[in-house]
Amino acid sequence: MLGAVLAVLSAATFALNNTAARRGVITGTAVQGMAITVPIGVACFLPLALLMGAAGRLPQLSSSGAAWMAGVGLLHFVVGRYCNYSASQAAGVNLTAPVIQLQVVVTLVLAVIVLDEPCTVLQLIGGVVMLAGAFITQQQWPNDARKSRGSLAASRALQAEAEAKLGLKFIPRRAAGYLFASLAALAYGITPIMARTALEQVGAAGGILGGLIAYIAATAAIAAALASQPLRRNVMALKRDNVRWFVYSGVFVAAAQGLFYSAVAVAPIMLVVPLLQLSLIFRLIFAWQLNRDHEIFDALVIIGSAISIAGACAISVDTNLILDTFGVPQSLAHLLRWRI
Repeated sequence: MLGAVLAVLSAATFALNNTAARRGVITGTAVQGMAITVPIGVACFLPLALLMGAAGRLPQLSSSGAAWMAGVGLLHFVVGRYCNYSASQAAGVNLTAPVIQLQVVVTLVLAVIVLDEPCTVLQLIGGVVMLAGAFITQQQWPNDARKSRGSLAASRALQAEAEAKLGLKFIPRRAAGYLFASLAALAYGITPIMARTALEQVGAAGGILGGLIAYIAATAAIAAALASQPLRRNVMALKRDNVRWFVYSGVFVAAAQGLFYSAVAVAPIMLVVPLLQLSLIFRLIFAWQLNRDHEIFDALVIIGSAISIAGACAISVDTNLILDTFGVPQSLAHLLRWRI
């Protein structure tokens, strides 16, 4: 029960992170968001690591494991987060979240190829369903096509002019949004395999230590990048209101990751991962409360998100549990249990 509660709280906090980050990048930039949220991760994980005695686990973490976790920080917290923020800025959370959620498919494929883990036919079907859900969210009603038309290279000034002309509050740049969302899904999907390789033998407290190492590596990369004068000017142009939202985002994402580590420490991964897919629902709820003027809300987005959740559960929930729960006939169950 505790693991389920922690997983749901993690899903809700991840959704709050995305909603707050979206609010920040409406008038801010992805670079500004990263300059604030990544160091905040260190500030949040360091006391947690000390409290849990994670420093005592350091000898158990090999040099190669530490290197893997540093790589996780660079790929997940730098590349993935930049792409995530850029996707949110271009097309909003509601449209891009189901695409980013395809990280589950990436992780499944790599788990089979790299870690030699089995994959059932039902999980393959779940991957296809997730892709279908993501594709549905990208569609638009025929009478909305005119409103969403625009080139990827259009400037913000031209976009603002189009919004004023059409009487719209937000026009998504879909091509840019889906491109960055796909790159974020790829980065987020690869890092669990890297983390699994690094932390397999160190336990839950070692996982917190690994997270701290990842955040430190990402913070060092951000600090090095700020040696560039254009990037420094970008960050110095940060508006006070955006600082507030990026701070919220940094705290929320660090808390969400801490809750996730705690959940998997007390509950099976097959319980935790499906519950994390509830973040898609929480994102819709929080986006409606905070960002309704800057998001796309229509039936296709909601239907696509629901289908993506169903596909994610088919991937992450134990196949035998699903088949036994729904009483699938033996002949069909045998086919769905077949493993690659």
